[in-house]
Amino acid sequence: MAARRDDLRAHDLSAAGARAPVELDQTRVGRLSRMDALQGQAMAQEQQRRREAEILRIGAALKRIDDGDYGWCLKCGDAVARARLESDPAAPLCVDCAGQLAGR
Repeated sequence: MAARRDDLRAHDLSAAGARAPVELDQTRVGRLSRMDALQGQAMAQEQQRRREAEILRIGAALKRIDDGDYGWCLKCGDAVARARLESDPAAPLCVDCAGQLAGR
């Protein structure tokens, strides 16, 4: 998990240019090029938001490991299935509680 977190942080640093402000000077950049750049910027910002959320999830899972609470559902306290943790090592909830949050 720590390696995945480090990979996400490194990717976030390398993608910083894509999130930079878009030049709005119409004499230098055409309208369609500017719209394309704005769309690219918005996509890069959303990817950054998702990376940051995953980094936080991983950090919380590593803290649960340190505290001895890893593998237990944060909502109901039951064990999180091994297959679920293998699929998503940062999963904080068992399948039933995750399903309830998703509205299933």
